Amino acid sequence: MGGLRRIVAAVKGTVRYKLLVLVLFPILLVMPIAVLLASYWGTNFTYDQLYIKVNTDLSVADDIFRRIRVDYLEKLGRLAESHSFRKALEADDGQAIHQQIQNLSTAAGFTYLHLVDPSGNWLHDSTGQSRSSAMLLHANQGQPQAGVEIFSAEDLTREFPRLADMNRLSLIETPRARPTQRTFEDRGMMIRVIYPVKDAAGRVLALLDGGVLLNNNFQFVDTIRDLVYGAGSLPEGSIGTVTVFLDDVRITTNVPLRPGERALGTRVSNEVRSRVLDEGNTWIDRAFVVNDWYISAYEPIVDPEGQRIGMLYAGFLEAPFRSELWRALAALVLLFLVLMVLSALVAVRGAKTIFKPIEAMSNVVRATRAGEDRRIGQVDSQDEIGELAREFDSMLDLLQQRSQEIRQWADQLEVKVDERTAELKQKNTDLRSTINVLRETRRQLVVAEKLAALGELTAGVAHEINNPTAVMLGNLDVLVAELGPAVEPVRHEVNLIIEQIYRIKDIINNLLQYARPNEFSGYIDKLDINATVDSTLRLIQHMRSRSAFNIQLDLKASRTIRINRHELQQVLVNLLTNAIHALPEQNGEIRIRTQDWDDKGVVICVQDNGDGLDEDQISRIFNPFYSTKGQGEGSGLGLSVSYGLIRRYGGLITVESVAAQGSEFFIWLLSEPEFVEDEETISEQLHAFDVD
Repeated sequence: MGGLRRIVAAVKGTVRYKLLVLVLFPILLVMPIAVLLASYWGTNFTYDQLYIKVNTDLSVADDIFRRIRVDYLEKLGRLAESHSFRKALEADDGQAIHQQIQNLSTAAGFTYLHLVDPSGNWLHDSTGQSRSSAMLLHANQGQPQAGVEIFSAEDLTREFPRLADMNRLSLIETPRARPTQRTFEDRGMMIRVIYPVKDAAGRVLALLDGGVLLNNNFQFVDTIRDLVYGAGSLPEGSIGTVTVFLDDVRITTNVPLRPGERALGTRVSNEVRSRVLDEGNTWIDRAFVVNDWYISAYEPIVDPEGQRIGMLYAGFLEAPFRSELWRALAALVLLFLVLMVLSALVAVRGAKTIFKPIEAMSNVVRATRAGEDRRIGQVDSQDEIGELAREFDSMLDLLQQRSQEIRQWADQLEVKVDERTAELKQKNTDLRSTINVLRETRRQLVVAEKLAALGELTAGVAHEINNPTAVMLGNLDVLVAELGPAVEPVRHEVNLIIEQIYRIKDIINNLLQYARPNEFSGYIDKLDINATVDSTLRLIQHMRSRSAFNIQLDLKASRTIRINRHELQQVLVNLLTNAIHALPEQNGEIRIRTQDWDDKGVVICVQDNGDGLDEDQISRIFNPFYSTKGQGEGSGLGLSVSYGLIRRYGGLITVESVAAQGSEFFIWLLSEPEFVEDEETISEQLHAFDVD
């Protein structure tokens, strides 16, 4: 204890030991801790990135698996809706039907493909019956079905006599797997697709029932693997693998058991089986796959009845990543050790050149304070400390002289400061004037260029959209004429399509009018605002199916206004769409209010409880091409165009918002419009640009 006190006292009393402690402390203590923290963080970060990658790989594999099922269903749909198949079905030409089914089965790679009646009995084929399931029931109700089902050995034999024997797979004893008495797997996992064939009245006449067996289907898993783990996606030495499990047995995989042999018949570890098949969760972690460790991701495969029947796996070999990590950590530790030793040697030698001159100066200061006339003398150090020691002697002789000179310089400095301050003020004034001239010139150039670009862009886009809308109207007329009475069940939808196409044409005409006011003329309607709000809500009804939210109406306006109905609907749709995009995922709410605006007209309020806007966003929200949405999610023209439409009739759009609490947009409309020139409206919007 006494020795420790002496060491502490020595450190406190001399600069020599203080410098040594300050230099060596971070080297001998902080650097090892930094090495440990860097190693720990690097390991965790590496594996976190690997888990993120394998999770993404599994998502891609799952998406490909789903797309493959949809592709098979679409192939059945194209056959069912083809003219030749319909013609053969109407003529009850069994040979033609059988030939077309056989051609599709061969070309698409179906394991089986039958035309069956609603009860599942095979038509125009050998006697048999399709496997009964919930998919068959839903297909009989006119709903195309695509899913994954388990076929028993009897089901496989019913399709082809030798299919069950060919599909029989011996189970291989696998380390870490759950114990079982089973020695083989003779069931089959089938991608099953059923497409209903309907008559003109929508009644189901027959069903196209097809299946693709996944057992031993190496092309299936190799295709998914090649898409998920393409060239360059993994380091050298690692392999990407994809597996489909029936229950916990690998029925098709590219995981190697031995060189040139796939691990068919091996089973997943009990830990993975419990989490994925028993609990229905996704596994993202290291896992022992057959005979090595893999960065693995598993998810359950669920049949149409909601039963977990197998697993989809994606993963890659861990060893190359682990080896690279250990090599990097070893290099890091070695580098830190070398740096520590070199730093300690350099620090000790460097400290000596610092504390010796400092100690000499300290002795001279004490002597000077005591009234002695002493100097430091010769110093060997050539650095700043040595220079300081040499100059210290001169400083003692010149100190008084320098003090007097400093007082004189201080007096002169005040005069110089006043002169320089006056010059600086004049130069600042000149600079501000120059900047203002440049800013005004640039603003005028930007406004002129944007006005020209806006007119050309609007006219060009309007021209390009008018042509396809005319084609759509013409083809709808032809479609209605061709269908005749059969169009009645969808008459309302057809009329709605035609109405919306005319609305598009009206919007395009208004855009052309906006760009070329001398070539077009608009028209206005006398509108009931409340009825217009109701009709507008029907236009966005489809958006309620994609996200759950509530709409509250408080429609109290009693006055009518004169404005173009489609333009007002366009403004309302834009505000409602923006409000929907801003809503939270849960408990989203939009409130629409209308009321009379004194004796001038009416005001419409669209309020949401979404993200809200900060002050900077509010000041720029009506600027052309400004958007608060993410990259690629909006053009930034919606509110700008809406503002221009309302201002044209003498109205106004204002906004009140608090960040993270929601926004409230007000549309102020006059009963009798007071038309504003387009040039004035555009100037108002472009003036809002931050041209600085």
